[in-house]
Amino acid sequence: MPASFQEILLAFEFVASGGGLHQAFLCRRTGKIYWRSELSDLDEFEDELPDDVEDDENYVAIPDNRELGLGKPLVLDFAREFLPDDFDEVRYMFSKRGAYQKFRALLTRTNALDRWHDFESKATEQALRDWCKLNSIELAG
Repeated sequence: MPASFQEILLAFEFVASGGGLHQAFLCRRTGKIYWRSELSDLDEFEDELPDDVEDDENYVAIPDNRELGLGKPLVLDFAREFLPDDFDEVRYMFSKRGAYQKFRALLTRTNALDRWHDFESKATEQALRDWCKLNSIELAG
């Protein structure tokens, strides 16, 4: 059964925002996504997970940013292409804690924030579509 790319994208964003506390699983047969959070105040995202959710033939876990290479490597790709004069500074930022806050300040200072959001969005969509293809997930529409 084809799965909705928009629902996969929403599930990806949910998983990515949880710092390891959120999970989502796609049923390969029905295209349904099951949501789970370790945070008690997000009970509306809790689904009763199927007993066989660990069966890789029937379910696939929605990946997070790191699994798709959308963390530091993506930032460095962006800096290399759009902020070449600041590349060394960005690389140094990402060798320490608090890098994203400093990166955002740099983007604001260089008027590149909108360009970053566009770059990140396109890269995320492409990486998720590639992930779907790699996992033989048929997409609706």
